[in-house]
Order: sequence, then C-alpha cells, then structure tokens
Amino acid sequence: MKFSIFKQIFRRSWILALLGIWVVLALNGCNPSQFKSQATQVPQMINAALGAPSTFNSALNETAYSVFGFIYDSLINENPLTNEQEPGLAESWEVSDNGKRIIITLREGLKWSDGEPMTADDVVFSYNEIYLNPKIPAPVKDSLKIGESGAMPKVNKLDERRVEFTIPEPFAPFLRWVGGITILPAHALKESVRTTDSGGNPKFLTMWRTDTDPKKIVGNGPYVMESYVPSQRVIFKRNPYYWRKDAQRNPQPYIERIVYQIIESTDNQLISFRSGQLDDLEVTPEGFSLLKREEKRARFNIYNGGPDTSTTFIAFNLSKAKNSKGQPFVDPIKSRWFNKKEFRQAIAYAINREAMKTNVFRGLGELQNSFVYVKSPFYLPPEKGLKVYNYDPEKAKKLLLQAGFKYNSQNQLLDADGNRVRFTLLTNVERKTRADMAAQMRQDLANIGIHVDLQVLTFNAYIDKLKVSQNWDCYLGGFAGGGVEPHSASNIWRIKGASHAFNQGPQPGDTQMIGWEASDWEKEIDRLYIKAAQELDENKRKEIYYEYQRIASEQLPFIHLVERLNLQAVRDRFQGIKYTALGGPFWNLYEIKVIE
Repeated sequence: MKFSIFKQIFRRSWILALLGIWVVLALNGCNPSQFKSQATQVPQMINAALGAPSTFNSALNETAYSVFGFIYDSLINENPLTNEQEPGLAESWEVSDNGKRIIITLREGLKWSDGEPMTADDVVFSYNEIYLNPKIPAPVKDSLKIGESGAMPKVNKLDERRVEFTIPEPFAPFLRWVGGITILPAHALKESVRTTDSGGNPKFLTMWRTDTDPKKIVGNGPYVMESYVPSQRVIFKRNPYYWRKDAQRNPQPYIERIVYQIIESTDNQLISFRSGQLDDLEVTPEGFSLLKREEKRARFNIYNGGPDTSTTFIAFNLSKAKNSKGQPFVDPIKSRWFNKKEFRQAIAYAINREAMKTNVFRGLGELQNSFVYVKSPFYLPPEKGLKVYNYDPEKAKKLLLQAGFKYNSQNQLLDADGNRVRFTLLTNVERKTRADMAAQMRQDLANIGIHVDLQVLTFNAYIDKLKVSQNWDCYLGGFAGGGVEPHSASNIWRIKGASHAFNQGPQPGDTQMIGWEASDWEKEIDRLYIKAAQELDENKRKEIYYEYQRIASEQLPFIHLVERLNLQAVRDRFQGIKYTALGGPFWNLYEIKVIE
C-alpha cells in the first residue's frame, strides 16, 4: 500500500530497508547550487536520499529508496491522516458481501506518461503476467498469497475501465493490497515478459535497469524521470499526462521539478541542508539540537510525528541449512547458541536500551518491543501479554547458566563444550546511528562475557551477505514502516516469505539450499498470519495478532532496540504540508505549492 509518493520512497512497505541502500557521493561531485539558478524559472524541490536506486523496474525492486513514488500512482490511496482509503487511479470500487469479489473501476481518460491510454488491460497484465507469474520473483507476491495453500487471486477484465478480482476465501487486507500495488504499462513491457533469454528466463528480468535511458521509463504518477547521473542525482519533471487537477482545473502537481540528490551519509546531508542546498531533511538525533537553534533564523520547520513506523533490531541467523557445496551457512557451534531461546533472551536483557535512547538517540526515541506499530489497533501492550526485556544483566547471566553456558576464571562466557562465545555483528556504514548502537551493544555484551566483532559494510555488500551468501551471524538492521496493518509484514513472518531474514528459506528458482527447516513456533506464526488474513471481524483479528506478538516476544527472532522519533525539517517556502509519521511531509505532494 502507498500512503504517498514520498512514503513509498522513504518508508515503503516492509521491504528490507535495513534503512539505507545507497552509493557513496562526494559532496563536491554534486553541487546543488547549480540547480538554484533555475528555481526562479520553475517551482522546484531539492531532496536527498542515502543512495542510488538499484533498479528502474518497480516489480523487481527490493530496496527502501527508489524513484517509484514519483513516477507511479496507486489505484487506491490511503490517507495517512485518517487511515481511510481514497480514490486514486481508480475512481471507485465495489466489494461483495462475502469479501471474495472486488470490482475496481478506473478513471476515465487515464494516460501513461508517454501519452498512451491506461486501461483495464494494464491492470490485468500487471497481475496475471508479472506479479502472479511464477517466473518473475516479484517481492509483492508474498502479500498476495491467500490461505494455507497460498492461492493467488484471479484477475479478469470486464471492460476497458473495470477489472474484477476474485479470491477463494475471505482475505481481510486484500483491498488495501490490490489498491496499492503498482500498475505497469502493458504496451511497453509485454514483449519482454512474453519472450525469454538463452537461459529460458523472461527478458523482463533485465528490463529497465538503472543503465536504461530514464526518459524511456513509462509511469502513471505525477512525475517522469528527466535524467539520472549514477551515484549523484535523479531529476524529475512534471508528467504532462498526470490525471490530477485542482478545483480550477489547473494541472497538478504544482511543483514542476524535483532534484533528488544522492548523499550517502546523514552527516553530509545535514551539511547540505544547513547550507541551503536541500529543502528537507530527516532529522537525526545528533543533529536535532543544532537545527532547533537555527529553525527560525534559517526559515524551516521541524515536524515531529512521534514514534517512527520503522523498526530497528538485531537478529541472529537461525538457519541450519547448507549451501550447494554442503557447507553450513552458520558455523554449527554458533548455530547451537543462536537457536537457544534462552540465549536470545539473555542477549535482550543484556542490552541497555535506556542508555541507548539517552546516548545514541539524545532522548529522541522510544524503546520498541514489537514489530507492530505502537499506534496500530493491533499492537499488543505489555499489560496484555507482550514480553518486555528491560535491562537486567544479572538475569541475562542467569539465563545463560540455565541454558548450559558457563564462565571461566576471566569471566568469559563458554558453551558446554568449552567454546568461547564470540560472534560477528553486521551492520551498514551509511547511518552513523547504527555504528553508535553497535558499539554500545558490543560493550553491553562484553559485560556478560560475550565477545562481539563488528563488521560494517556498504549497504550493497551488506544486503549481499544477508540475502545472497547468507553467511552471517547476527545483524543490526531494520524494516521501514508498514503502517497500522500487521499483514504488511507477511513477507517477514510467513515461512516462505522473501524477507524471512532470520531463517531465510529457499526462494523460487533457488536450488542452492540443502536441509532448511522451520521451527514449530515459526510454523505457528505462519498459521496465525493465515488465520488473521481470513478473519473479517476486526476484534477477532486483533486477538490473532495479539497471539502472534506473544509468541514473537517469547521466541525473540528479532531483538527490538530503539526507534527514533519521526522528525523532519522542511523549508517554510512550501505551502500545504500536512505532516504525519505515517505519511511524512510530502504524502500530498501534488497539492503542495512553493510560495516564495
């Protein structure tokens, strides 16, 4: 689902954000002042991201930052102020009484950015030939699987503007999913889907990579790409065929040009914002006090949306599988530690999250205890059974001793066979906060006799280790916010999910994994996710998601840490901002104006 174009870019569904994905940019390699001379000619906005897009093919994207929020719109939009669904590319929809049939009607006269008509054929093509195609590993496929069998919806064209979706059983979040998934242009892509390369794979898998001329990418959103300089910037211009118009029939959006700078560190982004080279900035804890002092003089506003919708955690690699050469992904000695619930719980008790909130986040954060957003009606509060791990190093030691570990004369932790407990914590370099969190955890765990080695990689190398080679011990990461609907995390919690990171199973077309198995509690959470999606009664769904959270907080595949407050600095020359943590400052970009 999409709250907005910017939310898809900066927060998007629960793709493995691990909260960054981008390539290095030297500040002198891209001087935004060169764009300012044109600011008097057309209304424009200059934003920043922590890295470069990995693809221009929306169906294959697995990263948090992308161009797609600018160049695509949704069939149905979700208003982050009300959480209500509102018409987008679709002007209306009908849902049958049993919830198993949905008819979506497109707006009349929709066009793609190249001027070609957008019709029901594009919707049917996007689903039947891309998202439901077993040969195309589209990440959204997990969210469309229905029931225990993993059945897919059937999608049929009724006429040029109407599409019928039918599902075999009730599926509570289905309308949100159908409404939010990107529709792609059949006229531009169908040939690549229907033809194969020498390996028998659809040519679509190599379509619209980042070396494609950006002007050839066809969308249906408010902007089109004008140019892309790798690792430096993407420039967008207003889509002349975009459907939105204001009450006076003026075309929207009002801002004609977006300059999307790629600045690989939060420190450098802060420098650029303070020098007037950016129009907005995600405010980090370390930069807050400085920016707050400059707020009035420098003519910007800092918006506070409360706790962010993202989640930050550490997770151990629980996989017992082997690669195609018969080599285990995880050292068998370490695997025995990691797969003990008591070990994971001890780690949680040993981490001083209050100190982390104070020292790393400067008090501008909240302790997290669940994957479900704290403002969601499905969030399980501690008083109703969510297990919370407050700092208690003595309890951590007690749990380790009960689990068969022991201490030597140097207070170093050993397992029952005398092996020193030592593992590597993996994180990415782009966010300073991550490095600070990792450094504190290294010291916290040293206090209970565990030696932690830190491995800090660029984000692409980090992703490769997690998703491809899978030879990691423990990682510090996060998932960008999924909003109030827990099913948005189905790709994480379903056993066969593409982001079931703590015990990643074989994915479609993957023959390189031997001996993978899921634990009983993983299977139970998988069952609960299926059951919750089948249940249409909101109160019953709530109880099901409560039970999943009780299990997750007991088994601790993810050890939750601290999540920052959602703070964003925006120049005061923009009129019409309606800030929320769910939508960010620009969820309604189409109606925002430059007033200077």
